[in-house]
Amino acid sequence: MGYRVRGWVLGTALSWAAIFVIAGGMYGCPKYRVWQQGLAGEAKLRESQSSRKVRVEEAKARLESAKFESQAEIERAKGVAEANRIIGDSLKGNDAYLRYLWIQGLQDGSSETIYIPTEANLPIMEATRRRESMRTTE
Repeated sequence: MGYRVRGWVLGTALSWAAIFVIAGGMYGCPKYRVWQQGLAGEAKLRESQSSRKVRVEEAKARLESAKFESQAEIERAKGVAEANRIIGDSLKGNDAYLRYLWIQGLQDGSSETIYIPTEANLPIMEATRRRESMRTTE
C-alpha cells in the first residue's frame, strides 16, 4: 500500500505542477509578448532616431562642403581676374610684342582664320566661306 500512496502523491504532484506550468504559460505568454513588442518598438524608435541623426549629419556635411567649394571657387575667380588684369596691363603699349606673337602664329600655322577689323572696328566675318566649305564636305 505504501507503494501506491507514493505513486498517487507523485502523480498528483506532477499533475499540479503541470497545471501550474500551463496556468503560468497562459498568464505569462501574453505578458511576454507585450513586453517583447515594447522592446521591438523601442528598438525601431531608436533606429529611426539614429538614421535621422545620420541624415542630418550628412546634410550638414554637404552644406559645409558646398560652402567651402563656393569659397574656393571665389578665390579661383579672384586669381583669374588678377591674372587677366596683369596680362591686360602688360599688353598695354606693347604693340611690337603683339605683332611679334601674331607673326609667330602665322608662321607655325596655328592661325587659320584672320579677322581684319573694318572702319567701325567690327571684324569681317567669313560666314559665306565657311558655309561653302561645309556644303562641299557633305
